[in-house]
Amino acid sequence: MNLKMKSLFIAIFIIIVTIVTVLVMHPWAKQPFKDLTTNEISEVTVKLMPPDITFDLTDADIAELVKIVNSCVIYMKDNSYTDYVGQAVHYTINKKDGTTIEITAYNPFLIIDGVGYKTKYGPCEELNSLGNKILNTNNP
Repeated sequence: MNLKMKSLFIAIFIIIVTIVTVLVMHPWAKQPFKDLTTNEISEVTVKLMPPDITFDLTDADIAELVKIVNSCVIYMKDNSYTDYVGQAVHYTINKKDGTTIEITAYNPFLIIDGVGYKTKYGPCEELNSLGNKILNTNNP
């Protein structure tokens, strides 16, 4: 094998390793709430649309919510969620420092403070399920 062929194989190998590394690491993915704790939160409400009903979360519900949002992964901004039809589960998190975070689960989107992002399916579906579980608990 001549030097030209060896160089070509090495270049192809480096390109493949680089592509695989980028795909595995997902540098464009972010976990915006990975450091959120229950100690930072004073209260949380959830609004399900439909049926357009709002509930306050219990401490147990807040702990479950925090566990889920810690695992939420967002990708690029995408406001095409306005083209979708379905149930939105909107959480308003009031923090002890006076700030508010609004998170809406609208799979396959997560809307954070009014900005839509593509998201991983699993955690977003868990946010939706939690909201419906709270609805069913409060509305037997």
